[in-house]
Amino acid sequence: MAELLIAGAGPQALALSCQLLQKRPQWRRHLRVVDPTGAWMVRWQRQMQAFEIPWLRSPSPHHPHPNPHALRRYAQDQQRMRELEGPYGLPHTGLFADFCRGVVREFQLAERVQALSVAQIQLGPACPASLQVTLSDGALIQPRRLVLATGMGEPVLPSWVTRIASPYPAEALQHSQTLDLATCHGLLGQHILIVGAGLTSAHLALGALRRGAQVTMLCRRTLRSRPFDADPGWLGPKYLKAFHAEACWRRRHRQVVAARDGGSITPLLAAQLDQMRRRDRLQLHEHGQVQSACWQAGGWQVDCLDGCRHRADRLWLATGQRQGVSQHPLLRQLLDQKPIELINDFPVLTSDLRWPGTNVHLMGGLSALQLGPAARNLFGGLEAAKRIARAAMKA
Repeated sequence: MAELLIAGAGPQALALSCQLLQKRPQWRRHLRVVDPTGAWMVRWQRQMQAFEIPWLRSPSPHHPHPNPHALRRYAQDQQRMRELEGPYGLPHTGLFADFCRGVVREFQLAERVQALSVAQIQLGPACPASLQVTLSDGALIQPRRLVLATGMGEPVLPSWVTRIASPYPAEALQHSQTLDLATCHGLLGQHILIVGAGLTSAHLALGALRRGAQVTMLCRRTLRSRPFDADPGWLGPKYLKAFHAEACWRRRHRQVVAARDGGSITPLLAAQLDQMRRRDRLQLHEHGQVQSACWQAGGWQVDCLDGCRHRADRLWLATGQRQGVSQHPLLRQLLDQKPIELINDFPVLTSDLRWPGTNVHLMGGLSALQLGPAARNLFGGLEAAKRIARAAMKA
């Protein structure tokens, strides 16, 4: 019987596994990890490669290893200190990936991931804390605890997309979740219209520009630049002390939304985009919102609410992913069996990130009401790992 079943094999799941094994090495034989890829960090690596992201937005102490200095020490030992950028030591993508592979070896976790997924969760009729989990291969298991660390939800498609009546080629309209710059051929001389104002839109814009495209970025508001997703005060007690003292879940949710504030780009990316604007290769349409789009004569005609009209060969949507219980099939199963309080589709979890009345824990963005605005980042993953590991070891 597995003491702990983890669904997902990304950075947060790795952080939890390391926290547990540092304290309880003997748990290795009781730890089971399932992920459709069958290996650690594969989805993360694919996303970094797909968007050609050169370095992370999280500072060097934020990583899966329990020792916050481990990444910097690794960079020193490997003589790769140049791959820690700026005053916060933002790690280059390659450095971080190599470091995580070393973490997997150190904690002997390479063989722990099975190429499976969780298909169904069944709570015990008499005791909801008991679990029966059906895996994608049909196997039934009864873990003592289940941790869902499966990442983001479904892509957000603006309403105007559903109103497009004319047929168009598949590559002419893509969401960032399915985009891979390496497979985007024939961009030379094309005009790409990118909808969105966050980090993804900036990386996609620069990737298209490197391939000789002309790019227009369409943002609903001013494109904003800041070092992190949220103010650094959210990465420690400066803001989190008051957040954790707040008893009203609705006020907490408002603080989370206000802190993230719809996305931003880093100062370095802002400088690179500005350079392309000065070369007339990039146009930035701020405070613009699409009203309608029509595919005609081999291209897009896009009309905005402010009266502007754009012509483009391709539309790329960097409009994010939906987060919420209703967007996650496994959480919908839980909600049907064990209803709990939701705040704007975010679950009110226990302090150890359990779905109340069960032994199912959540990691990632949906733990934000407990962890704050950085819940879906590496900082949040570390905090979640500590809380869940403490709960597991107490049992």
